[in-house]
Amino acid sequence: MNIFNPPEKSLGWGKSFLWLVIAVACFHAAYTSIRFPAAGLLIFGYALGLVQLAGQPTVRRAFYFGLATGLLCYAPQMYFLWNIFGPTAIVLWLVLAFWIGLFAAIVCGCIRRWGKVKTIWLIPFVWTGIEYFRSELYYLKFSWLNIGYALPGPFSHLGMGMYGVAFFAFGIFVVVYYWRLLKLSLLQTFLILLFLALFLAVLVPALVKAQPKATRAPLLSLVGVQLEFPNQTILPKMLTHTLNKNPDAQIFVLSEYTLDGPVPDSLKNWCREHSRFLVVGGVVLLGTTNFYDTAFVVGTNGDVVFQQVKCVPIQFFKDGLPAPEQKVWDSPWGKIGFCICYDLSYTRVTDELVRQGAQLLIVPTMDVEAWGRHQHELHARVAPVRAAEYGVPIFRLASSGISQAVDGMGHVVAHAPFPGSVDILSAKLRLPMRGSLPLDRYLAPFCVGITSVVMAVLLFLGWRDKRVRPKN
Repeated sequence: MNIFNPPEKSLGWGKSFLWLVIAVACFHAAYTSIRFPAAGLLIFGYALGLVQLAGQPTVRRAFYFGLATGLLCYAPQMYFLWNIFGPTAIVLWLVLAFWIGLFAAIVCGCIRRWGKVKTIWLIPFVWTGIEYFRSELYYLKFSWLNIGYALPGPFSHLGMGMYGVAFFAFGIFVVVYYWRLLKLSLLQTFLILLFLALFLAVLVPALVKAQPKATRAPLLSLVGVQLEFPNQTILPKMLTHTLNKNPDAQIFVLSEYTLDGPVPDSLKNWCREHSRFLVVGGVVLLGTTNFYDTAFVVGTNGDVVFQQVKCVPIQFFKDGLPAPEQKVWDSPWGKIGFCICYDLSYTRVTDELVRQGAQLLIVPTMDVEAWGRHQHELHARVAPVRAAEYGVPIFRLASSGISQAVDGMGHVVAHAPFPGSVDILSAKLRLPMRGSLPLDRYLAPFCVGITSVVMAVLLFLGWRDKRVRPKN
């Protein structure tokens, strides 16, 4: 079967199951790329399979094939949810798979209504709109397992961002696959080439701008130690041990929920005695029933000089109230932003820090060892992509691995393993003048609007057809 020969008829059952297998196989192969980075490119095969599955004879069948594809992709990758939530995990897997089914249903509805030629231009917009909405905009938002995370972090450094990469993935296959069907004229071909040239004209300066400037960017030495729910009395001793191994370190980092309350005097005294800064995860109690999950910065004088509350508490967990505001710390080395664990998964959180001029992100993280290696590996995909998107380094210190120091190009320059109890992560990171937002931060909300309009039109036309359909 020639995959670049556009089909003229709806998919039969045999080809539908074949494309389902191709999509699922490419997805899982792409997500092995934490060990084999080149395998991440197979995510393009996943995109191609989803486009093909939308070519069903009915919208309902397209939805079910998309739902099945999503479930077969997400459930094995997110099996650790069963260990956390038990049978409720099935509902969560179905929620994630629903969005794949919705994509297939919308595309199928457009094809049935307007034909393939008019529909193909909508496909990248519909996918990006759905992916952005399910990742960022509703209560159960969850961005893991997106197309952008399957690719190596530096791929997002192309100025497109993680949602832009997904838009590109669907766009390139749509153009190639349906090239013959489009029968483009010379003028249309010229306009497409002109668009690509203009895109590159914007892209190349963005790449140059995001490069760290060696002559002006200072180096900052950071060190962290992986500790999961430690006894607080041992913390000063562990910090001293870490200092002895890293005497040049200027900022020390401990994970989220290292403390079950505010910063104790023992840690304040340690900072004062050793003239070091400490970032540590703790809790600000709000009465007897609520709290803020907080990252504290203790200065060299022993005072808490900055603190940031977690912006996106994990759903269904006792994880505190969301942050009332976001600010960056105006440190002696530059402006530093703080994300607490899950916060780094959401561009709407990190975008705000970059807008405020953050030159480095520090991310205290709680990844419980019992959740398993694969959960830690999936979470470890986020930091390289986010660093590459903004062109700013990230220092992510997890309680039980995988901790990472990532440069502004998205390269992991140092890491501590899973489970890695008491393992130390140290790195010197170069702070750029400032980060910048990728292009998809403007494209993705636009795609949500386009997708909403398409859905509304399809629903209205379907409702109208039912009303005017003659009764037997």
